[in-house]
Amino acid sequence: MPRLGKAARRERILRELERHPHVRISELAANFGVSTETVRRDVEALSSEGLISRAYGGASAIPMGAQAPFSERNQAYIEERARIGERAAAMVRPGEVLMVDAGSTTHQFAMALAVAGQDLTVLTNSVAIAATLGQNGSIQIILCPGDFQPLEAAVYGPETLDFLSRYNANRAFIGASGLSVQGISDANRSAVAVKRRMIGQSRETFLLIDHSKFDRHLVATVEPLGALAGIVCDRKPSGTLGESVARAGIDVQIA
Repeated sequence: MPRLGKAARRERILRELERHPHVRISELAANFGVSTETVRRDVEALSSEGLISRAYGGASAIPMGAQAPFSERNQAYIEERARIGERAAAMVRPGEVLMVDAGSTTHQFAMALAVAGQDLTVLTNSVAIAATLGQNGSIQIILCPGDFQPLEAAVYGPETLDFLSRYNANRAFIGASGLSVQGISDANRSAVAVKRRMIGQSRETFLLIDHSKFDRHLVATVEPLGALAGIVCDRKPSGTLGESVARAGIDVQIA
């Protein structure tokens, strides 16, 4: 059996944790035909990306209600998320009104939009996204009020939802921690409420998500797949998820 590469090993570790709540480094090393030190580096890398939790002698699946802070998530899958952001920004037309929620991938979208966007109005609950878009003088930024969450660099709460209800948008661009046949989901329940409101106030919604979030179903469901007009991702969903996305008639853009 050929030795697995780094990416394949880490994908296998994630798949194992979908079936078992805990895996041991020694067992993974034996299965992969590599040293325990190699697997330990894989586990540390996945943990730093907020995808798993390190545990004594092994790794554990992250609970459905847990999520790494924005600052940590913003360092994971940077190349993939940058491509997603650029692809999504290329879809935006001058003069559009957009709603963009807080997140690591939507922040990459904002970075691309700050360079290429023209004559836009953007409503966001993200302080980081507002600051990034502020570099482009042709973009009018409307920052939502609300309760500031430092770990997310964003605002949430009843004031945020009420404020969003006063506006309408051509499109919403949102992120999420999970995409499954059950729909869009997230570990942050406050963020879920903002995503729902943005979807409801926009003519169409696009989900910006990297492949590590596929087939993940977290504590709170945002909306079913049918709420999406499109998905911008770095890899095409496969298996049952891919079939469900196709049946829902969702436009899939690969970055």
